[in-house]
Amino acid sequence: MNIGLFCLFERFAGDSNTAILEQLELIRYADELGFDEAWVGEHHFNDFSVCPSPSLLLSYAVAMTKSIRLGAAGYLAPFYDVVRLAEEVATLDALSGGRINLGFAKGAFAPDSKHFKVAPEGMRKAMFEVVEGVSMLLKDVASYKGEFVSFFCADIEPKPVQSAIPTYIATFGSEESIVFAAKNGFGLLGSQGLGLDECVAMSEIYEKTAGHKPKITLMRTFCVADTTEEAVEIARPSIDHFVRSMQAASSYKKSPVFDEARYSELIKERYDFFNGGKFFDAGIIGDAEACKRHIEYIKMRCPNADIALKPVATTLEQNKQMLRIFNEKIRPFI
Repeated sequence: MNIGLFCLFERFAGDSNTAILEQLELIRYADELGFDEAWVGEHHFNDFSVCPSPSLLLSYAVAMTKSIRLGAAGYLAPFYDVVRLAEEVATLDALSGGRINLGFAKGAFAPDSKHFKVAPEGMRKAMFEVVEGVSMLLKDVASYKGEFVSFFCADIEPKPVQSAIPTYIATFGSEESIVFAAKNGFGLLGSQGLGLDECVAMSEIYEKTAGHKPKITLMRTFCVADTTEEAVEIARPSIDHFVRSMQAASSYKKSPVFDEARYSELIKERYDFFNGGKFFDAGIIGDAEACKRHIEYIKMRCPNADIALKPVATTLEQNKQMLRIFNEKIRPFI
């Protein structure tokens, strides 16, 4: 099981630049600790999760790191020029010495569709065509004619270092996306809120099409502390704020201000205020022993899955501490 890091460049305090630099430092630290992978998301028109350009973020991470594999989870495919995106991915792979993973998603937020002028009903088909086009261009001179993507006899430079860049499709469980991934030999990226029953179901759909189980990377909220009660107290406000901020982004609204004192009061109300239950329930949250048990359960239910941890403390130092605890007290025993 590969263990990775998942970064959405969340701004709990300070400005957006600080949020970006702190998450990049967390990637550098994960590399220092020997983590296998680090993944960055893509969000637009969002004042909380500040990651509008995966290629730029990954290029900075490439320069800061030595060994860790780096991936986009994923490029919002319908919003890209295919040839240009293939060039960016190939350049990243060359700069990194072949350490790039490639993930694609279709996008879901209303402002994205509006500003990038892609009709929501066509986004999945557009994603499929972009993925096919990029995959062809990364291998050789290629031409493509589709409903959303068209290019003729394109030959990109530089060429990627890897003969085949590991490629993944992000999905919340869409059978259409799973079958597309299976037919093309791609892996799957599972959301922070994807339950293990859903993971097993995805794997079964994939296997029926491909004849073998998929490679799955599960994004998981992560919080470890001395006690499970303490971990829950740390994790619940930040997960709730994430969900509320994503809801705001989807409805053209600004994110709510993160008020830690307010959340401290709300914690006393148990789950009454909480609307991010799936993110919390699927998360790896607790003391070291509880986190180990949860990961072992994931391995039992989904033996073909890797994990990308999203630390959910609201400061860089807390998140670095949790990665260090994971490396010392959890990872050696899983």
